[in-house]
Amino acid sequence: MDMFENAPEQALAWHDSGRGAVLATVIETWGSAPRRVGAQLVIAGDGDMQGSVSGGCVEGAVVMEATDALAAGEQRILEYGVSDGDAFAVGLACGGTIRILVEPVGDVLPEKLLRDLVAARAARTPVAYEVTLSSNGRRLVRDIYPDRFAMDRSGFEAEGDVFVAVHNPPLRLAVVGAVHIAQALVPMARIAGYDPVIIDPRGAFGSEARFPAERILAEWPDEALQDVGLDTRTALVLLTHDPKLDDPALHLALKSPCFYIGALGSKRTHAARVARLKDAGFAEAEIARIHGPVGLDIGASGPPEIAVSILAEMTQRLRRGA
Repeated sequence: MDMFENAPEQALAWHDSGRGAVLATVIETWGSAPRRVGAQLVIAGDGDMQGSVSGGCVEGAVVMEATDALAAGEQRILEYGVSDGDAFAVGLACGGTIRILVEPVGDVLPEKLLRDLVAARAARTPVAYEVTLSSNGRRLVRDIYPDRFAMDRSGFEAEGDVFVAVHNPPLRLAVVGAVHIAQALVPMARIAGYDPVIIDPRGAFGSEARFPAERILAEWPDEALQDVGLDTRTALVLLTHDPKLDDPALHLALKSPCFYIGALGSKRTHAARVARLKDAGFAEAEIARIHGPVGLDIGASGPPEIAVSILAEMTQRLRRGA
């Protein structure tokens, strides 16, 4: 979701401190609007703000509307476009139009609902915030917008009256095996929006020199993954070729809801892996979740290209499913 990452948390903090808070959310865009649907700006009652709904074009006007809405205790829907003199005055990009929902916390956006949203985000639980504009109805929902969750896309439902803001946990990547492929994959994954963690108990591999400024866990993979957690927004990639390291991680992953499991190795290596998992009691349907050999078949040669193929397969699984 292209939004100020901690908007709900900041709004709740300002509300709890007594400063008052308003959430402003982009609910529709046309043309060259600089921010996507779902982008958020948080405004305190004293005019302080964090986030963005237009990259700086209309923020000043939105802050004024938000403080007025907070004082009045009312919802507002704002629209700025090139045909609007106010938009010219604040410099909205040529050809762009945005529609913004303004919600004061308390009078419009119930405090309990906001607390529940913040709690769901803290627990890494995917949740959608649903607003029915005609009735001012608001609720949190799960599991009823699978396509929106899969595409990480906020927007209106077909009737145009119900706005759905998707709050997916940040994407994570757990890499078991601090090998050459990992050195290419980790920075690529970070660019693609993942928060990576590298797991390898072999100190010579998982060193700061090989992975500067990255999170490295020098623990056995099963122990590390229990601490990291494997949820619906986490991908796991196994790169060690060593059953002593890979298999315990697989045992955890196959019982988890993580969206992607990839394991390096040839077809022969994977066949041996499958046999071990069957002997360990895993069903064929569970084992079939493993992408092995790992990565899309793009004829990759060398660690960087293999890393590209892995990231591409992760993306395909995330966006298109099985």
